[in-house]
Amino acid sequence: MDIQCVNTIDCNQGGIRAVRFNVDGYYCMTCGSDKKIKLWNPYRKLLLKTYGGHGNEVLDACGSCDSSQILSCSSDKSIIVWDVSTGQPLRRLRGHAATVSCVKFNEESSVAISGSLDNTVMCWDLRSRAQTPFQILKEAKDCISSIRVSDHEILVGSVDCSVRRYDLRNGRCDADFVGAAITSATFSRDGQCILVGSADNVVRLLDKDSGELLGEYIGHKIGGLSIESDLMANDNYVLSGSVSGELWCWDLVSTAVKHKFVHNRNKALSSLSVHPKKDVILTASVTTIKLWGNPMDVAEDQQITEND
Repeated sequence: MDIQCVNTIDCNQGGIRAVRFNVDGYYCMTCGSDKKIKLWNPYRKLLLKTYGGHGNEVLDACGSCDSSQILSCSSDKSIIVWDVSTGQPLRRLRGHAATVSCVKFNEESSVAISGSLDNTVMCWDLRSRAQTPFQILKEAKDCISSIRVSDHEILVGSVDCSVRRYDLRNGRCDADFVGAAITSATFSRDGQCILVGSADNVVRLLDKDSGELLGEYIGHKIGGLSIESDLMANDNYVLSGSVSGELWCWDLVSTAVKHKFVHNRNKALSSLSVHPKKDVILTASVTTIKLWGNPMDVAEDQQITEND
């Protein structure tokens, strides 16, 4: 894997709680302890917009399918839908009884899905004016740490050591018990597997349908923090942050450690985001984000975004 650090950006927004690519991978959002979201062109180290309106630190964000809106959540218990171009909040959703830890749009960006430290997942219809969620998922016995959404499924990771998959077509909930608090859970790009990062310093690859353990990836330490893991765009490598500030990279099939990229020595690398199509990664540690990739891939995206 031909990857190196291409850009480093000091975001000047306190601790970075999450970094997220937008849907096409040309822009990214950072969520800060300063209560703000910032929109960047990471290829040109260019700050495009700042969104302020939360009453406490922002913990997660995602962009809509057409990049016209941003969804964010905060430890102020609220979710905000933002207009990207004007920077104004379009909707403010309140219903959770505690910190909202993670948010996602559905594929059409018509529904917002939020997970909270109140142990619930809430689904909000963004096309209606309703101020209450149309569905509340209450199966988790502890805090919600992670949400992923596919065309017909919601994947929920919880501190209760279980990852739950809700099949919206059949109204089913399948749960896999992992044995340690879950810090992140995501679908593989081919939709066949689930990657689960947990507090026992193991990242596990599970068969989505049977729950069978297909691989374990070890060596990193997460030190009780909420550290994210993910798969590269073509599912060939497993990635995870670490409390020591390194981005760990394992071969999916052999489970061997292939690379350790240092973001910030001895400062936790807690959040990462993988480009939807290329071997390009964003990592966040303390106040900075780094863009990693093949310099040719990055130069190509830089060229495309020159007109910002």
